[in-house]
Amino acid sequence: MSIRPFRDIKRRVTKVINVGNVKVGGDNPISVQSMTNTLTKNAKDTLNQINKISEAGGDIVRVSCPDKESSYAIKEITKHSPIPVVADIHFHFKRAIEAAENGAHCLRINPGNIGDINNIAQVISAAKNNNCSIRVGVNSGSLEKDILEKFKEPCPEALVESAIRNINILEDLDFFNFKISVKSSDVFLSIKAYRELSKVTNYPLHLGITEAGSFIPGSIKSSIGLGNLLLDGIGDTIRISLSDDPVEEIKVGNEILKSLSLRNRGVKIISCPSCARQGFQVIDTVKILEEKLSHIKTPITLSIIGCVVNGPGEAALTDIGITGGGKNSNMLYLKGVQTEKLDNQDIISKVVELVEKKAEEIETK
Repeated sequence: MSIRPFRDIKRRVTKVINVGNVKVGGDNPISVQSMTNTLTKNAKDTLNQINKISEAGGDIVRVSCPDKESSYAIKEITKHSPIPVVADIHFHFKRAIEAAENGAHCLRINPGNIGDINNIAQVISAAKNNNCSIRVGVNSGSLEKDILEKFKEPCPEALVESAIRNINILEDLDFFNFKISVKSSDVFLSIKAYRELSKVTNYPLHLGITEAGSFIPGSIKSSIGLGNLLLDGIGDTIRISLSDDPVEEIKVGNEILKSLSLRNRGVKIISCPSCARQGFQVIDTVKILEEKLSHIKTPITLSIIGCVVNGPGEAALTDIGITGGGKNSNMLYLKGVQTEKLDNQDIISKVVELVEKKAEEIETK
């Protein structure tokens, strides 16, 4: 069961590009990305982290290629990766060529910082020859010198001018298989830059608040920044930049999309903050259920409410619901209908059983 959003989000119409087997743009699902923090040249460790990112719901993963060993390791990584791999390139155009030739599905570059037009042309040729898309990654911390001198400081206008310059470079080289980002660690700067860029181009946009910080502040900054843009229909793929485990970036990204009903993946838990009225330990129960149900990919709604104040109302709007009533009188709801009472000790096992059963029923239909 799902709740129809009171505001229907009309997504901006963009071109469609391919990042491996993932389509980005148009009316395709907004994809969630992260980036490994292992040494890319250590293919085994990198693949181990990529698998965890994929299992958590990641659609695309980025790996850094600072040296030749890393760009050559792309061959082994892409051979075994369950999701498309983006090679992150800065400054050295040969790393981009090597990554494309070794199977990277996309290159993250800033054309302005990899040398003269001849170097850029060689990168574009490698991308064309290997069916590799590109992300033009404009960042407030690495703007071109002349643009920074013109605007005196990073600002939305500077980011957009850099993006347009780089778009023109790629188009002049007859290359159109790319997406764009204009990131900043400043929420307001990022929001305005993306809004202005969306007015002048229809290439797909990669959203992110760069260097957002540790888990809590970074998640909040990203939710505010990306949430505003997504509500405006702007954004085709997202990355949450946290000083934390890349898996956490995927979890936050998917939760942002779920909260806006832009994408449904896995169990959506509606739970109360708990108070003295709770009939069972809500906080502990939710934490355990999040862990035990993390493997579920099917969209299912679950309400865990500690008492009868809001419990029945929330249960009426979810597939499965628990309302606290005391040690032996917690009520189980299925599609809003009361079915049976549960002891505190039986809540977790019963909910897991029901969620897994429902997921299996949905998947086999």
